[in-house]
Parts: sequence; structure tokens; C-alpha cells
Amino acid sequence: MKQFLMRSAFAAAALGLCVSAGAAGLIPEPNANAVPYATKADPEILVLDASTAGRGFATSTMQIPVRPGPFTFVYPQWIPGYHAPHGPLADVSQIKVSADGKPLTWRRDKVDMYAFHVTVPQGVHTIKVQFTVLLNGGGSLRASPNTAVITWTRVLFYQNNINYHHYYVKPSIILPKGWGYSTALTTTSREGERVNFAEEPLTYVGDSPLDMGRYYKKVLLWHHGNAHMWLDMFADAPQDLDVPAKLLAAYKNVAPEALALYGSRHWYNYHALLTLSNKISFEGVEHHQSSDNRAPADFMTNPSQQLVGGDLITHEFSHSWNGKYRRPWDLTTDNYQIPQRTDLLWVYEGMNQYLGDLLSFRAGIRKPSQYPQYLAMIYSQMATEPGRDTTPLIDLTTGAPYYYDQARGEYSSIRRTAGDFYTEGELLWLDVDTIIRAKTHGKKSLDTFLHLYSQPKFTGPITKTYTRADIEHLLNEVVPYNWHAFFQRHVYEVAKLPPTGELRRSGWRLVYTSKPNPFMAAAEAMYHFDSQWLTYGFTINKMGVLADVREGSPAWKAGMAPGMKIEAVDGQTFTPKVLNYVMVQAKRHAKPTKFVVSQDGWFHTIWVSYFGGPRYPHLVRIPGTVNMLAKIMAPHAKH
Repeated sequence: MKQFLMRSAFAAAALGLCVSAGAAGLIPEPNANAVPYATKADPEILVLDASTAGRGFATSTMQIPVRPGPFTFVYPQWIPGYHAPHGPLADVSQIKVSADGKPLTWRRDKVDMYAFHVTVPQGVHTIKVQFTVLLNGGGSLRASPNTAVITWTRVLFYQNNINYHHYYVKPSIILPKGWGYSTALTTTSREGERVNFAEEPLTYVGDSPLDMGRYYKKVLLWHHGNAHMWLDMFADAPQDLDVPAKLLAAYKNVAPEALALYGSRHWYNYHALLTLSNKISFEGVEHHQSSDNRAPADFMTNPSQQLVGGDLITHEFSHSWNGKYRRPWDLTTDNYQIPQRTDLLWVYEGMNQYLGDLLSFRAGIRKPSQYPQYLAMIYSQMATEPGRDTTPLIDLTTGAPYYYDQARGEYSSIRRTAGDFYTEGELLWLDVDTIIRAKTHGKKSLDTFLHLYSQPKFTGPITKTYTRADIEHLLNEVVPYNWHAFFQRHVYEVAKLPPTGELRRSGWRLVYTSKPNPFMAAAEAMYHFDSQWLTYGFTINKMGVLADVREGSPAWKAGMAPGMKIEAVDGQTFTPKVLNYVMVQAKRHAKPTKFVVSQDGWFHTIWVSYFGGPRYPHLVRIPGTVNMLAKIMAPHAKH
């Protein structure tokens, strides 16, 4: 991550022209002090020819207001919601710059790969910049033959060092013939397949993705007066839009439950955009008046998909309040080039993981009675991760740009991952919720905190920042407690176990039995893997290749390692069923399991001493206690 420093030698940039490349061809650290040339009266004109999106590319053409002399335009790097320098620079190709029909020479900056320099001739006040957008590059697939996801920050350049609240863009898109579209942007006109939108500040355009496709269905989930919430679905096949009426009824509960949870609204009309495709990469990205949700083709028709991933839309919807309206002060920047500081993601994403799951259960997408099984699963995941013995949660949030983009490969449980501050964040904020409820005898809850947190009751899509001290102060308004020490212990210091008090406090205790956990079973069936994390101590993919091995487990002690392929178990060809049978026999006879594995053309025999049989996490009720989880997950809105 680039260090954010303002160099005094370039302070003059705030007074006029963008900083030139100079003799060394370099630009200073990013800032937001330049005078924006693209105004509401004279915006940057962006036309995206997406008629070829079904083939995996589009052509972007911009008319960018400039002034004569050295000029720098930039490609967005730090995109809100991704928490990393995620701008897909490799998806930019065939750049052309011209003025008055004559080509101009451009040069990439020698240090900042996202910056491009050009000299604007005298008398020129607009340059034309064109490039080809590769929609399926960078490891993230965004287009199929029948549907596509357009994120405006991926398809434009803009003037360097401006404040994107004051820099205006007027976007248009040319759709493939016969395709529909949806976005939170305001449509001003349509001419054939070209759709024109109103000029808006760059920050709002960048925060308003567009989905489009050949097969689509738009469902009004909720409305009150002039406010609406829509579920806009785009699919690769029409049958994937045949959503069961019962499931749609549950999604119609989402807005009422969220409004009851927060007690406020900071959007006018909200579009939950959803692509249903086995080609487009799975994703969920928050925006203030919409969300970019991408899921498998059968996401809305397969009950297992909703059981495992039913918080996809509710998580991103909750972010409209927590993440877009309320946002960490040091994660809030004035353009896409200024690095974001991500240390408070344990609130932004951690609390939101809890709230997104909570809304999915309260709305009925998943049954409230199923939450204890879900909680048992995520607690066991966090409690058995070796990396927690050395790495505190704050390192994962502070290092999120690295953990999101570069933390790949083997032994992820030793290194830890960005997913941990989501999952453990849920345990953390459930703990907070149960502490509040216990100390106030059920009169207050995290809902009470959220009503204070999201004040005032109604605004447009604006941002209000917070610090750690602000969060602790608001919690103390709800109930006096040493919240600073609480977060210090669970977030800022090494914690050998995840937050645990919420289990006992809510009237439950954790047990392990041979009965499968339904959430784990559904995930394994859908994603074709077998988790023996709590038994032998490894996870394997559908080909029998070890994905990870738990440090200190029987498999670890026997010498197993990621990349090994299990060929046979106790003399039989490996299948998950065979392994489960052998595991049961090992428990009965206390006999080590014989694994034949292959790796890089070599075969090995490994004996693993595990005799505990199948082991799955569950929560069971503590007799004589209040079932706090049932109260938390029960519907709270008047439907």
C-alpha cells in the first residue's frame, strides 16, 4: 500500500492545473486538491458501447474537460466496497487519446501505474479518450453470452487529484440488442439501444453499478410513499428466474426488517441487483442505493443455495446503513486514488456479517430456528484455526488490502484470511448483543445501538464517519460497560478463542456429535468438498486433493500436506463414503487409518491416528435458561 503523504513541493497543484509528469515523469502522492474541470454544466461525457458485452468486452469513450498544458488522467484504483487497490488495470487495453480529431501521445507514469500523462495543445478544452474494457479479465468474470455486470469505475478515466464529490460525469450505455438493464442512476432518455443517464458527481456514478441481460425479472419488494426497494434479477436462462412464491415473500420482508433494525432510511429507491450465472464470478458489493450481487444460476431456485448463502442480498442491503451511510473515518476518501485505511473493518464488515445473517433469519429466507446450527458451525471454524494463536483480528483488518488481494495458496488457516473478520466479527457482535440484552434484562439490544448509530431518521445517500471511540461511546449510551477493554481483548490482542460468552449467555452450549450439521452438509454438497477439519484435520476437494491441513491435528502429525491426493483408504479406492466408513471402524477398533496418497508423481503411505469418529458441531439448550437466540432471530417488523 502506498503511503499517504502530501509533498509540499507539489502544493501548487491545488491552485490550478493538474501536476505534470515533470522531467522524471512522476506524480506526487494522491490528493483531492485540484480544481475539477468537469462540472455539472460541463461534465465528463462517458459512452460505454456494451453491445459486445456478451463476447466479453466493451468500448469506453470519454470526452474529458481539460486545460491546455500538462494533464494527468487516472484509472480508479481504490474502489469503495473492495477495501483494496482492486481497480483492474489489466482489463484496460487499446488506449487512444485525441483532441479535435488529432491523436495525442500519452505516457503511463513511471511509478503510479494508474496514472497517464498527456500534453494538451493550446486552444483545446476537451480531449477524447477511448479504450477497450476486458470484462472477463483479472480473475473476475463479469460477462456471459446472456448477462453482464457493469461497474462504472472499471470503464472510465478521470482527472487526477480532484474531489470526486465535485467532479461530474454524464454516462450513457449502448446495450446488446434485446437486453434489459437496471441501475440506481436516473435514466433521462433512450434512443434505440442507447440509454442516457443524468449527470451526477463521480462518486455517485461510481457507486451505481448496472446489470443487464437477455433474460430478466424486476420484482417490487417494498414501497412506502415515493421510496421503493426492487429485486432486479438477470439470468443466463429464463427458468432460473422462476423464483418460488414463498421465497419471494421472504425477500419482501427484508426491507421492513431492516427498517425496524436500524430505525432509519438513508436511500430513496434501492435496487438489489442480482445476476444468476455459472460463468460470472460470485460476488457481493455494497452501494448506497443498490447492491451488486452475483450468484450461481440456481441461487433462487435451489433451497440449499438459500440455506448456505441466503445472507447475500441482506448483507449488502444492510451495508446501505453500515458501510455507506456510517463509515470509518480513515476508510473515507475523496477520490479513487487515495489509499484507504481498513483497520475498522471489524465494525464495517464484522458487524455487518452479523446483521446480514440476522436479517436473513428475521425475514424468513432462512428459518430462525436454524440459527443455532449456523452459529455452531461458524464458532467451530474460528475456534479451530491455528493462525489465531499468533495473529489478532486487528492485523487482518489493518492488512485487509493484502489479505483480500494477495493472501492465496496453501496453509490459509495458519496465515488467516480476510474472511476471518467477517466470521469472527459475527461472533463478536452477537456477543455485544447478548451483553446488552443480559445487562438490561431484555429491554435493550444491539437494535437500540443501531437506532442511535444510524441517526437521523431520514437522509439522502450521504456519509457520516466514525472512529473506534465513537462506537464505544454509543454503546455506553445504550448500557455502561467497559467496551474499550472488551474490543481490546477480542480485536486488538491475540485471542486463543473467539468470543465465547454469547453461547452461554444466550442459553446454549456447544457439543460435537456424529450427526451432520445441516449447514456444513449443504455447503459440502454444493461446492463439492469434504471437510474432515474436526476429525483427521484436513479438507479435500472433489478430486480428493488436500486443500489444507490443520496444524496440530492427527493428519498434521502424520505428515500430510496440501496438494497431496488421497488415492486409497485402508486398501479401498478413496471416496468420501469410504473414508467415513473407515473412520467409524477406527473408532470401534482404535486402529490408525492407512492413507495412500500421491504427490508430484510419488506415492506415499501415511498412517493417521484418529479414533474419534465423525464429529460435527451443534448447539444444545442449557436447561432453565432463556432462549435469547430465538428472541434475537424472531421477526421484529410488522408485516
